[in-house]
Amino acid sequence: MNEHQIIIVGGGLAGLTAAIALSRYEYDIAVFESTPYPHHKVCGEYLSNEILTYLNFLEIDLLAVGGKTISRFEISSSKGIKAECPLPMGGVGISRYALDYQLYQTAQRKNVTFYFEKVLNIGFDGHMFTVASRERKVTAPIAIGAYGKRSGLDKTLDRAFIQNKNNWLAIKSHYKNSNFPDDLVALHNFKGGYGGLSKTETGHVNFCYLVNYPIFKTCDGIEDFNEKVVSKNSYLKQFLKAAKPVFETPLSIGQISFEEKEPVVNHVLMCGDTAGLIHPLCGNGMAMAIHAGKLVSESVHGFFDKSSMGRQNMEEAYRSAWNRHFKNRLRYGRYFQEILLNETLLHWGISTLGQSKSLLTNLIAKTHGKMVLP
Repeated sequence: MNEHQIIIVGGGLAGLTAAIALSRYEYDIAVFESTPYPHHKVCGEYLSNEILTYLNFLEIDLLAVGGKTISRFEISSSKGIKAECPLPMGGVGISRYALDYQLYQTAQRKNVTFYFEKVLNIGFDGHMFTVASRERKVTAPIAIGAYGKRSGLDKTLDRAFIQNKNNWLAIKSHYKNSNFPDDLVALHNFKGGYGGLSKTETGHVNFCYLVNYPIFKTCDGIEDFNEKVVSKNSYLKQFLKAAKPVFETPLSIGQISFEEKEPVVNHVLMCGDTAGLIHPLCGNGMAMAIHAGKLVSESVHGFFDKSSMGRQNMEEAYRSAWNRHFKNRLRYGRYFQEILLNETLLHWGISTLGQSKSLLTNLIAKTHGKMVLP
């Protein structure tokens, strides 16, 4: 049985960030990730600039790998009424394929151990965690859960939200579309859902949308849904008409939960989407995941570095930091999604309040944080 100081279950943005941040102290760190890099993930693929300074501190330069500088935001209702404004702080368009791979390569250089295996169970005996895959069992005094939106591990850990059925389906694909501006992130509504558009480092446009599953099932698959429902929004119709798919098959993920989650479960420190998922408003979910990796790394380092900080103090410190930085943002995200899904209210809001660029900018800022510094 292998023994490490820290085990991170999940090698997405939060898990990889935590691994890189903790590697600065030369801890023995292992990351479990089910799929070797690089690979695509269902994601909005737009990153708020609030996190760029911290990423540069970790030796991650998004612009050096072709990330697109984004400064403008637009939103439309299903009836085709549009509003636009400057994007608070701005951001970068970059695919998870490129970003995760860059983080992975950095972690490798920092001597982080990777196991490309699916974790089946996380156990805790009061002192040590045992993380088990089909291939091995690994122990460590610290375990971080960064395995994403939803997993069989949530059932194993008996998390409350996993018992509830969720009707959210997310679909993502890349498209060739030279007409789409490099500096724009767009959020367009359609019946039962909404989708985001932004350029990635390849020049392809990422189109990722959320839809209520019962509405999606009224059509015969993704292509039929895009034609019959998504394209009812004139802006999305125009985009899809001029676009050519890059992926052979779109990616999708179901049963997405936006319910409140706990940042600490059975002494596992939950991080990123595993601890709380924000509605996809202007790309802040990716920035939040990276920020969460920073916060959990600081709490874990405090546990190892200070003899006076026991496990309970570490958990309370992390829980407090998580709530301080993210709880209000998640709450505003839930409020705004209710508006996005109310066609009448959204149409009225964009037609009236949305025409004030300063007001729209301030609303967007409610789901964004301050600049994250090292």
